[in-house]
Amino acid sequence: MRFLNTTDVGVAGEGTAYRNLPVATLTEMALERGEGCLSDTGALVVETGKYTGRSPDDKFIVDTPAVHDDIAWGKINVPISLEKYEKIKGKLLAYLQNKEIFVFDGFAGADPKYRQCFRIVNELASQNLFIHELLIRPTEEELDDYVPDYTIWAAPGFKCVPEIDGVHSEAAIIINYEAHEVLIAGSGYAGEIKKSVFSVMNYVLPKRGILSMHCSANIGEAGDSAVFFGLSGTGKTTLSADPARRLIGDDEHGWSPDGVFNIEGGCYAKCIGLEREREPQIYDAIKFGTLLENVIVDEAGHPDYSDGTLTENTRAGYPIDYIPNAAIPGVGGQPKTIIFLTADAFGVLPPISKLDGDMAMYHFVSGYTSKLAGTERGITEPVTTFSTLFGAPFFPLNASVYATMLGEKLKETGASVFLVNTGWCGGAAGTVPRMKLSYTRAMVSAALAGELDNVEYVRDPIFNVNIPKTCPNVPDEILDPRNVWTDKEAYEKSAKTLAKKFCDNFAAKYPDMPENIVNAGPKA
Repeated sequence: MRFLNTTDVGVAGEGTAYRNLPVATLTEMALERGEGCLSDTGALVVETGKYTGRSPDDKFIVDTPAVHDDIAWGKINVPISLEKYEKIKGKLLAYLQNKEIFVFDGFAGADPKYRQCFRIVNELASQNLFIHELLIRPTEEELDDYVPDYTIWAAPGFKCVPEIDGVHSEAAIIINYEAHEVLIAGSGYAGEIKKSVFSVMNYVLPKRGILSMHCSANIGEAGDSAVFFGLSGTGKTTLSADPARRLIGDDEHGWSPDGVFNIEGGCYAKCIGLEREREPQIYDAIKFGTLLENVIVDEAGHPDYSDGTLTENTRAGYPIDYIPNAAIPGVGGQPKTIIFLTADAFGVLPPISKLDGDMAMYHFVSGYTSKLAGTERGITEPVTTFSTLFGAPFFPLNASVYATMLGEKLKETGASVFLVNTGWCGGAAGTVPRMKLSYTRAMVSAALAGELDNVEYVRDPIFNVNIPKTCPNVPDEILDPRNVWTDKEAYEKSAKTLAKKFCDNFAAKYPDMPENIVNAGPKA
């Protein structure tokens, strides 16, 4: 058993601080403390309570002189005063006094040249298990001289009082970039911890000349890396877990002069509708050491992945080496293919289209998708959203910083860029089935293999993207949505409605964007 003085992690009193406990011990302690139960495969199953997804309205950044000019303040990056932060921090740390607390000291960044040291202090053993599996785990020797760059305190049992604390609810996720600290109060959803680490890395890495990305990545036998951008629910985890390629990571990466590296050491996969036949790698990763969030299990511990009673956003957190063909360590060379993933609930975007450089920049800063049920609190059906960089909630700097870096990377590497619609085609969501995963996999495989480099393309007159006329293992007729819609007038109306949403969003957010990029977008 490893111990720290609680004062070493900022908590006064006579409590006990357990440091970097093994998976078996964390699981045992979580069970003893009544935090969850075991599934029939040995995974720890927990319910996260009121918060079953991220709570973006409860996220804040401490506004201090040292960082004020760096942050793109607005509806996403919301300021909170240092005075309010210090008061909340004081109460949260007092709440943790005289308790058992769990500490994980780990790394973010598989490339040692660019990694950061994160100390996570948890009230719950189950959340400590989660972050143990999601970050990069140090060796015993690395722990001997470990010094954290950032500290995160996560206390779901501590509830803020909005009218006193100056926040919006009982939950608050507050990043203090100057003090290198993060507070997570009131939410039992473990994803808040993971995304707080990512938000920190999105501040740190660009200042070192590294593009940080909300994406998954994998690598082929020939060393050809591929990057998959997309919001939650668009298929990043599913499509990057390809038996024919090695997985670099499923969600967060940096792109350095040397190539791509995983920020994490684990995966956080959606479980709703999970079937072994469709996603065997993820299904088989749910075993001892995995944390299952809000999945319904029967008396025998058998999960019902089709049951969304608690939330559609059921999740599994597991170490990346649970994926048989994971690339360890999580590094790869310069990407040759970039995939932008979107789940179009209008059902009018092509299943796959090729983008030139200007088109790529347009869609990168647009970040269109339909936000799917359960990924955030209050989302119960698909909602049209434009999330800058395919991950706006996590990027504190001005979007132009990241977009400029991507543009430079595309020019340097000559990588091909494709827009892939994993949502609906032939009708709106609810009127037709979602795109078959087998077809999406075939399209992505063709793009990665270069099989779409020399086929004939046709320009979509509304969305202004290049649609291939043929793709291996995919029926030609589904490649152009016009062919799939039975009501052509309804298609035109829906397509023009979505195109106008693109144009309106772009005009509102990027009034100073160069004309060549503006002209590369849809035509309203």
